[in-house]
Amino acid sequence: MRLSFGKRSWLVSLATPMSAAATCSCPSRYELWPEPVLTELRWQTSAAAALRNPRLQRSDESQQRASTTGIPASGRRWILLTRHRTLGYSDTASAISAGAVAQSGRTETHVKKRVPVNQILEGLQKEYPDVTCALDHRDPLQLLVATILSAQCTDARVNMVTPVLFARYPTATELAGAQIVDLEKLIHSTGFFRNKAKNIKAAAQRLVTEFNGQVPKTMEALLTLPGVARKTANVVLGTAYGVASGVVVDTHVFRLSHRLGLTRAKTPEKVEQELMKTIPQGEWVMFSHRLIHHGRKVCAARNPQCDRCSLNEVCPKRGVGK
Repeated sequence: MRLSFGKRSWLVSLATPMSAAATCSCPSRYELWPEPVLTELRWQTSAAAALRNPRLQRSDESQQRASTTGIPASGRRWILLTRHRTLGYSDTASAISAGAVAQSGRTETHVKKRVPVNQILEGLQKEYPDVTCALDHRDPLQLLVATILSAQCTDARVNMVTPVLFARYPTATELAGAQIVDLEKLIHSTGFFRNKAKNIKAAAQRLVTEFNGQVPKTMEALLTLPGVARKTANVVLGTAYGVASGVVVDTHVFRLSHRLGLTRAKTPEKVEQELMKTIPQGEWVMFSHRLIHHGRKVCAARNPQCDRCSLNEVCPKRGVGK
């Protein structure tokens, strides 16, 4: 028989208790058939192929086989038919859960496999116990400016530029009064120097007029500064003030989070959101620092040194060798 609720429908054997089918709230586009475990089942490659199979289409035949084989209801399994493959589950809850995963484009293996977050955190902590921010700085202002300069530039290059820059302009007031041409000459080697010089000067001016020359301690206030987005704000808050407002997602964190199986998101903003749900808040700041150092020293983009990696046993190595 077929049960229909709006756009959702299920084909259910008459031998199946009505309560099990009626309480089923699986996603649309999926149909569930109960089948005896011991009967022959030809695995189909698509839902269309499964629907062409008379043995699966006719619920009265399913009922007949169940009665003739004498298999109790507890000995049957639910068959979930998707657009890609047919999967067998021991109960409706597992089938429904797998249906939600399959609908998002993942396969059965991702339902069962869990990322060992605690082991990843412990491995990073053991390998990098006292790691700090790679950008050289003495105060929140210097960290703010250095982080703005680090966009599309290596931290090593930024650390070569900032000593001269901070020696000439040690305060926000002096940065606010600097000539754009002079700033551009000092930071030229960091790339995109015109836009960076404009943002540094404008940010310094806002610090002077709105925050008494001090770098604010809240995400909302930092985001009002020119050239400051969530990554820069997270760096300043976490490193300078010890405030875990989010997870810093730079190129290394973005790349390694995917390689470790912590996320499949396509943008830094969404990666941060997923990491904030996965990583305990107390680990947000150090997790980013440690992952950045790990990406530089061990887990390179093209030739990762998996043989000497402390996370080798728990890392799924997504993208390695491809």
